[in-house]
Amino acid sequence: MFLARRTAVVLALGALLGLLWPRPATILLVVAATALAVGADVALAASPRRLRVARSLPGAIMLGETAIATLTVTNTGPRTAMAEVRDAWAPSAGATGERSRMTIPAGQRRKTRTALTPTRRGDRQADLVTVRLLGPLGLAGRQASLLAPARLRVLPPFSSRRHLPSRLARLRELDGRSAVMVRGAGTEFDSLRQYVVGDDVRSIDWRSTARRGEVVVRTWRPERDRRVLIILDTGRRAAARLGDMPRLDAQMEAALLLAALASRAGDRVDVLALDNTVRAQVRGASGAALMSSLADAFAPLEASLLEMDWSLLASTVAQQLSQRSLVVVLTGIDGAGADAGMLRATTALAKDHALVIASAIDPGLGELRAERGDTASVYSAAAAESDLVEQHAVRARLARAGAEVVQADPAGLAPALADTYLALKAWGRL
Repeated sequence: MFLARRTAVVLALGALLGLLWPRPATILLVVAATALAVGADVALAASPRRLRVARSLPGAIMLGETAIATLTVTNTGPRTAMAEVRDAWAPSAGATGERSRMTIPAGQRRKTRTALTPTRRGDRQADLVTVRLLGPLGLAGRQASLLAPARLRVLPPFSSRRHLPSRLARLRELDGRSAVMVRGAGTEFDSLRQYVVGDDVRSIDWRSTARRGEVVVRTWRPERDRRVLIILDTGRRAAARLGDMPRLDAQMEAALLLAALASRAGDRVDVLALDNTVRAQVRGASGAALMSSLADAFAPLEASLLEMDWSLLASTVAQQLSQRSLVVVLTGIDGAGADAGMLRATTALAKDHALVIASAIDPGLGELRAERGDTASVYSAAAAESDLVEQHAVRARLARAGAEVVQADPAGLAPALADTYLALKAWGRL
């Protein structure tokens, strides 16, 4: 049972009557009449247990988009239900319009819509719908919470998608420059061309020569089907907040852009997320299926407060890759972050694979470094400078171990990593 605001108004009017006729009988009469009216209202209100509720909403949206959750309320009872419905969602779901009033005749249904604009990535869940049914006088009614489970998956926004067209254009330029084909020793057939003096006679295509009436040779290009393994560190380094986003989100943006670019280049892309255990894995997908699988796998990921197990990383790479491949590790390079395990894994991986270690750096360090206004800011600037010097030393140690190191602010990490991938292709290292 619940009391409506109208009940307070009635009691206030009763108190006014008590002031005009200050007698105990007046007060008792007002209270008794109000109680009788409230009891009658509750008795005549429709039962909330005779209502059936169901939510319907899209399975997934990207962070920053708005989804519409439709709540259908069906009255299975014999009475008309004057209902106040609250479609309850967690604050992070960004719900608007979650309260509504509706009149539902017996045997009919009504719908109400709630706009959801989530503020966080992951699964946003709702379970209960609170329903209040007023009596005919509008003084009181019945209340119940009805179960209507629903889940909305919020995918990473992939805002770095805007960098993809320019990188694809550069990729096509690289493919055009590699059109100077090797003779006979390639692995991927490209085209036929007229024979010139100096060509290997073993590359002559005799059937095409007979058909055209001139000597033609096959041209080949080096194999483009390479393996790219992207690994996200979901340990404590990924939990660091850089500006307005966690490092893990910046790593996801970089992984999505690189995966899209490498897939369009014809490379086979696999993705792992791990700390001291594997948190997510995407293997064997390509094209649109790859990006959809990555977005779905990244959505529920959260950084843990555990250390990255670099021996687990190295053993996992050894199990999954039997040929030389590109291994990209997205982690944090903090001032004191290059432990012995990280350096041993880097050295081992760089022997067998092209290794890239990418890290989003804290833009606040540069701001602190530039402050010189007072004594406190000078000390902060010195601390920031010391941290940057330590990061530079770590980067140098990783480079000596054989890794290509990429560092950029959170917004710039994705395009910087894509540029490194293209540079490796241009240098012939992929």
